[in-house]
Amino acid sequence: MRKVIYPGTFDPVTYGHIDIIKRARELFDSVIVTIARNPNKILPLFSVEERIEMLEKSLKDFDNVVVDTFDGLTVEHAKNVGAIGIIRGLRAVSDFEYEFQMALMNRKLDGNISTIFLMPHEKYTYLNSSIIRNLASLKSDVSDFVPPAVQEALINKFKD
Repeated sequence: MRKVIYPGTFDPVTYGHIDIIKRARELFDSVIVTIARNPNKILPLFSVEERIEMLEKSLKDFDNVVVDTFDGLTVEHAKNVGAIGIIRGLRAVSDFEYEFQMALMNRKLDGNISTIFLMPHEKYTYLNSSIIRNLASLKSDVSDFVPPAVQEALINKFKD
């Protein structure tokens, strides 16, 4: 079984993330969407438990996708779950330099784990979680960018 992980903070998950997941599940037998607990990132809007719930609701129709979470090195988590690769989304050239450095470091740490870069559909290339959080905080309609469960969570998060 060819298994990959798709790590991220998913704060919150967007249709861009889901597009990458759809592409990955067509290429691999199993995709583990894994929430990274990253102490170096700014304080997330949603707790890990809330992000797991939003992902599970958003991916409920995907039979070869599971959601989990981890602490530590991504490449170590991939190895621990028996994954052969790490999926990373590239929206623009600006994403590439950082992702390329991380891929090379992960290859150095474990040469048996490959990094696979996938591009989302072009209609999602401008989309990221920070923009969604900002729009939602300003009471904008984000229904074109996130699944209904995420939109509901954002509305509840930013109630007056």
